[in-house]
Amino acid sequence: MVVKITITSLLILALLSFQTAAQATLSVVDGIREEALRDNQSNSGRPLPLAGHWNLGQTQNGFSPSYQMKMIDQGHYLLPSFLMPNVNTNPEDPRWISYYEASIKRAAQLKLPIALIGTQWEAMLSVDDEYVNLPPDQNPNVVTADGKVRREVSPFGPVGAWYEAGMKWASSPMMKRLQEWYRDPPLLLFISNNEHVKLQWMKVEDDQRYIRLFGRGRDDDFKRKIVGDGWIARYRALQDGIRDGLVNSRWKERVMFIGYDAFGPAHFGRWAGWMEYALYSKGRVNPWPLAWDGGSPSFYVYNWAAMTDYTVFSPQVETMNWVFMQAEALRLNPRFWFEMSVWDGHEPAMENDKRKTYAQAGQRFTPERYGGMAQFGMWLLRPRTVREFRGWQDTLDQAEPYFLPIVEAVDRVHRNPALREFWRKGSLVPNRAGAHPYQTIIPAEYQNVDRWFLLDTSLDPKRPWELGTPLPVFALALSLGDPPHRRWLIYAHSPLGARQGVQVTIPGYRSVTINVAVGGSFYLVDEKNGRAQAAP
Repeated sequence: MVVKITITSLLILALLSFQTAAQATLSVVDGIREEALRDNQSNSGRPLPLAGHWNLGQTQNGFSPSYQMKMIDQGHYLLPSFLMPNVNTNPEDPRWISYYEASIKRAAQLKLPIALIGTQWEAMLSVDDEYVNLPPDQNPNVVTADGKVRREVSPFGPVGAWYEAGMKWASSPMMKRLQEWYRDPPLLLFISNNEHVKLQWMKVEDDQRYIRLFGRGRDDDFKRKIVGDGWIARYRALQDGIRDGLVNSRWKERVMFIGYDAFGPAHFGRWAGWMEYALYSKGRVNPWPLAWDGGSPSFYVYNWAAMTDYTVFSPQVETMNWVFMQAEALRLNPRFWFEMSVWDGHEPAMENDKRKTYAQAGQRFTPERYGGMAQFGMWLLRPRTVREFRGWQDTLDQAEPYFLPIVEAVDRVHRNPALREFWRKGSLVPNRAGAHPYQTIIPAEYQNVDRWFLLDTSLDPKRPWELGTPLPVFALALSLGDPPHRRWLIYAHSPLGARQGVQVTIPGYRSVTINVAVGGSFYLVDEKNGRAQAAP
């Protein structure tokens, strides 16, 4: 029998295919919007994660807005991010029109939430001479006893300068153009790189305004508290200036301000001097939930440190400290938007590039291995966004293979009903048979909080562990239900190679046997039968 396919039939098939693809895109877009707008503690449970990036495609073939919009059209759960316009960005420059217009109008058509990512907004206070040359009582920077100005902001300078700086950022012509192109966004994240030089609390007596207010010889607790309070007032003034400088009322109402590394510290308790690099004061481990609407801390394998993805000194272990800090942040600020920035320490031009370090040890750091590590952080912390870091000049050819496992990990949560249920409502299982290895100078109020979630396995090295002790398998569990009807989701990954027949102990229950992949493995355990089954 000969089947005749007419042109009309082909057109109908093409139209149906197009409609199916369009419906799939709209479903993903609806999911992105719904999860971005979901409250942290909604009746439905935790918001599902979204993927994001710090590289914004300023150079050719990067993670540009157009690339991100194509990824969404292909069915991926991304929160589209744009470079925040500089104060002097020319809205008539064809380069910037090409960069912004089509993508932001497409986001407007789909009513997507968007992020605008900028440099450290307060930097102009230390860079622009109009601020640096102000008299001491008007200067936002550190002013020493002899009247010299250091180009670093001070928590004791005038607050008004911070508000003024915010107004300048929001009042730029290009920012006004973006508000015209996208008049009614459901949510805006303004994200600061937040790395400008600040006066450290140990050096507060360097600033003559501090001496005038409080004198010399105050204790460390007082200094940390007063510095934290100073930053809260000034960063909120900066943000108020940005908000008030916006011309679109919808933007004013729906903007949230997120600071890179405005969270932590992950190094809590690691060594005797950890508080020198923290702003702990009684009642708050840090002031940032009061100074920002959210934070994007570093789940990084730093290339300048001895940390790796396969030892005790790893982001997987360090950031277990963040679990109790998340709970505290939500008590201080119920709307706090917790992101997770991810990086593998790859800087190919540097001698300390982490992939070179692994190669010297006879290892390969593959995208699969990177994905396994990132997923551990995801399931430990369940962030709103998983935002990958790459240098601003990195290209898709170089970096996309390492971004895709993160995108896939985010998509997996949305598409797998079992994972979705545990993400929303599962409880992270503490392992109280052990303790976090960071135990130096723990404040009394945090001595009994759960900070250890790594499950015991049959491959664990003999204790005691040191920072450089290799860990063959990293495993954690989330639970649902009460005895005798509990269910668990186990996530495990094995950075240095797949492991078969690994026994993992679920605290308060029993051991189960699983196989662990480099890129991560999920298992479901039901208390009724005690078996571990690979998640579908």
